[in-house]
Amino acid sequence: MNLTPEFVIFALYFVWFLILTFLFFRFYLMYVKLAKSGKKDSIVSLLDDIITREENNKKALDRLIAAYDKLNQDGASHIQKIGVVRFNPFKDTGGDQSFILALVDGQDTGVVISSLHTRTGTRWYAKNVSHGKGVEYDLSEDEEKALKGAKHLAEQ
Repeated sequence: MNLTPEFVIFALYFVWFLILTFLFFRFYLMYVKLAKSGKKDSIVSLLDDIITREENNKKALDRLIAAYDKLNQDGASHIQKIGVVRFNPFKDTGGDQSFILALVDGQDTGVVISSLHTRTGTRWYAKNVSHGKGVEYDLSEDEEKALKGAKHLAEQ
């Protein structure tokens, strides 16, 4: 088959025409989708509305991020970890009726409450904890065990 220059030019124009038709049809479908809001506004006013809504969404998102950061920061100071150890401090009493309760926040700051149960009564003791260490008094082995149990439960 002998290709003449006129045929090659016609074929190139035909392909170019198909490409332009495809792009125009695609643009037309996007325009129809954009203008479907029922308003008879111009494309410029529709785009302005979209840009305004996007700016408002960005401001609202910034407010939500700030609120989330504040809640996250405030939440770190609330009790997040709880550990309990039951034990028998005396050999002459039965059962593990005594216990130690550790209540600490995200930085392991809080309180350790000890309850010692004897035949004559129950005694309660509390120690302040800051960053996993006793503030005024050193923590006993069982109190540290309760604190470690609280940390372990929080990691799960």
